[in-house]
Amino acid sequence: MRTAQVTRNTLETRISVQLNLDGTGVSRFNTGVPFLEHMIDQIARHGVMDIEIEASGDLHIDAHHTVEDIGITLGQAFAQAIGDKKGVRRYGHAYVPLDEALSRVVLDLSGRPGLEYHVDFTRAAIGQFDVDLFHEFFQGFINHAGVTLHIDNLRGDNAHHQAETVFKAFGRALRMAVELDPRMTDTMPSTKGCL
Repeated sequence: MRTAQVTRNTLETRISVQLNLDGTGVSRFNTGVPFLEHMIDQIARHGVMDIEIEASGDLHIDAHHTVEDIGITLGQAFAQAIGDKKGVRRYGHAYVPLDEALSRVVLDLSGRPGLEYHVDFTRAAIGQFDVDLFHEFFQGFINHAGVTLHIDNLRGDNAHHQAETVFKAFGRALRMAVELDPRMTDTMPSTKGCL
């Protein structure tokens, strides 16, 4: 089982993440940021991985630190759980529609953080959630997971649909990338010999 448990405490937040890459899509959250929880639930369900997150942050200021630090801690847990990456498919991609919205996510477990994020939301907030914080979440994740990530929302009029297609596609692309290839059981998917 490729699992990890990571705790990260700062003066602004206290985050605890449990991750099982070979789970069944179960999630449990207590973060104080319900819309982010709804989105990370999409990663768990469509990535077929188990994710538990406990977070306490300075939400009296705003959600920025909490959202960013959840991304960082989830990225740290991912890096720990994936291990040396032998036998994984390495690359993942997905297109996901939701009514009028369509997003594409392509990623590489390269060991090199890189983010191309192209999502023009049709409004600045979904309920109380500032959509700018999605970029902070993904930036925190890739910096600590060592993932190259391309996110493109290709169309959409409803901001909730736009966000949901991004997170569902991210979950499905992760699922593909971490899947073990039976033809490469003990092989590193890189000519360098490491990732």
